Amino acid sequence: MDSDNTKDQVSRRGFLGVSSGTVAAATGALIAGGAAAQEQTRSVRRANDRSATDPGPTNGPQDAQNPDSTWPPSTDSKSLVRTFKYPFSLANKRTYEGGWSREVTSRELPVSKSLAGVNMRLTAGGVRELHWHTADEWAIVLYGSARITAIDSDGKSFVADTKKNDLWYFPSGLPHSIQGLEPDGTEFLLVFDDGDFSESETVLLSDAMAHLPPEVLSKNFGVSQPALKNLPKNELFIFQTAVPGSLEADQKAAAGALGKATRDFAFRTMEMPPTKRTKSGEVRIVDSSTFKVSTNVAMAMVTVHPGGMRELHWHPNADEWQYYMSGKGRMTVVSTGARARTMDFQAGDVGYVEKTLLHYIENTGDSDLIFLEMFKSSFYQDVSLSEWLTHTPPELVMAHLNIDRATLDAMPRDEMVVVPG
Repeated sequence: MDSDNTKDQVSRRGFLGVSSGTVAAATGALIAGGAAAQEQTRSVRRANDRSATDPGPTNGPQDAQNPDSTWPPSTDSKSLVRTFKYPFSLANKRTYEGGWSREVTSRELPVSKSLAGVNMRLTAGGVRELHWHTADEWAIVLYGSARITAIDSDGKSFVADTKKNDLWYFPSGLPHSIQGLEPDGTEFLLVFDDGDFSESETVLLSDAMAHLPPEVLSKNFGVSQPALKNLPKNELFIFQTAVPGSLEADQKAAAGALGKATRDFAFRTMEMPPTKRTKSGEVRIVDSSTFKVSTNVAMAMVTVHPGGMRELHWHPNADEWQYYMSGKGRMTVVSTGARARTMDFQAGDVGYVEKTLLHYIENTGDSDLIFLEMFKSSFYQDVSLSEWLTHTPPELVMAHLNIDRATLDAMPRDEMVVVPG
């Protein structure tokens, strides 16, 4: 999928379904069917292999969540691909009256070089204080609702309310804030276009005021020094205050003589139809072609129904940073040097796939698997393995895979995105 020109791409490529068995046969049985078949294979192998035991101390709950690391499928290589998973549940929370924050950066997940993520919760009235960043900020609301404020490069104001699955995007250097609304505040995910970025290195209004001489602030604001005596001496970061009034009142007060910003820094994800859909799932692609201000981060929100699978594919233009919103899944990443590794994912986990590496994501649970694919790019792009093979001279493909023409002809000629079980 390349939504640099979304309409052309959607018409060019149908969103068709095909059994995962067909794909597996065409790729040398990279995956051996569904989760039940995998577990059966592991059980049989352990029963017939005396080395497939672990009598020493184990972390049972972790093993249960990560069966493909505890007992990898036989298609994984003995020389491992480096870890491409980190759960937000292991990230340390910074807690305040008004909310909390935690992050996954290249410090926690060294493979994650291009993007970093922050998970934040604000109570009703809780404020992520006025600030700006050295990196672009992309966000999705995971729970509740929030009011966001900003000014653009012309000094014009932007104030909007956001709800679950809405997005916002603030380019680096643009000051902004976030506040939880009634009845229960909000929780959201922030993604920054720098793997080394840390939320603790943000430029905060309170911190800036505390580190400027009083006479300078007095001169800058045109008020007396005594009038500024109660300025915060330390950073606020997150703090509790009253729930804001009406949106219209805040918009009018912020606009002043300059008026409102002409750019919309928010995007209503669920108001757009799915970019592609089958009986096994759907995908919504949001990049600069649909969300104009999002010039350096692209997203695909993927839903895979039970038994389905995000087809074998790779991304030629950027690394993929993943966030798992609900459900359970597993992913195999095939790397260079004849290496491959399979890992399991649950809600709240971060995954990462380096640019050009072949992978799939399979739903291994009994409810929808919903996850985000994030890219440091202005546009979304991928290459489907099935589409590549069926648009290559047939004799060449059959010679590579040792398959007959009937098998090749059974493969879909268009990108599938999500395939059924």
